[in-house]
Amino acid sequence: MTSLDDLAARARSLVREGHRALLGITGGPGAGKTTLAEHLVAMLRPTPPEGLPAREWVAHVPMDGFHLADVELDRLGRRDRKGAPDTFDVAGYAALLRRLREDEDDVIYAPAFERDLEQPVAGSIPVPRAARLVVTEGNYLLLDQGDWSRVRPRLHEVWYCDLGPEERVRRLVSRHEHFGKDRDDAVAWVLGTDQRNADLVATTRFRADLVIPDAVIRSVGASAEASG
Repeated sequence: MTSLDDLAARARSLVREGHRALLGITGGPGAGKTTLAEHLVAMLRPTPPEGLPAREWVAHVPMDGFHLADVELDRLGRRDRKGAPDTFDVAGYAALLRRLREDEDDVIYAPAFERDLEQPVAGSIPVPRAARLVVTEGNYLLLDQGDWSRVRPRLHEVWYCDLGPEERVRRLVSRHEHFGKDRDDAVAWVLGTDQRNADLVATTRFRADLVIPDAVIRSVGASAEASG
């Protein structure tokens, strides 16, 4: 896979005979998962497979909406490592994926993650019955520990974003600064909590159906920066 066009064609091919397909995109923190998912969905919307309605046929459902709220992280004593595997409602995420795959509801509502607030917001993302391809992305889609092991069986394919560590760290520091951390705190968080999570995610790389190389991820990121 050498371009976004190639990835779009592969994603479209997952939809067979009208059945709903679930595509996962994973990788470490800052690896470009969300940017890739958003670009892929925007590219696919106007070009549905034959017989499917434009726009509504593809949906984006991030895993980050299943972050536990800060008040719960405080109660559990886990707020200082927010983003680790045990700071998510993974059972809730797995249940949502099951509902999406069973495809029995007229509309399914998913939570979003509001980065300005650093909090999940329930009922923010509607997935209509017309959505035949659902793209979801998050760090731990290939993790086989605890309830995370329930995630991979519900996805038809999972792609791994293999962005180089220097660029990934640069992006993360910039993101944390953008959302309010000062430079020193941002660097400390990225090299501490984020890096521990990235190291764990890297151990799942071999389970991916497709590894997306650094060059492709950088090209998508550059396109996003130019347009945004």
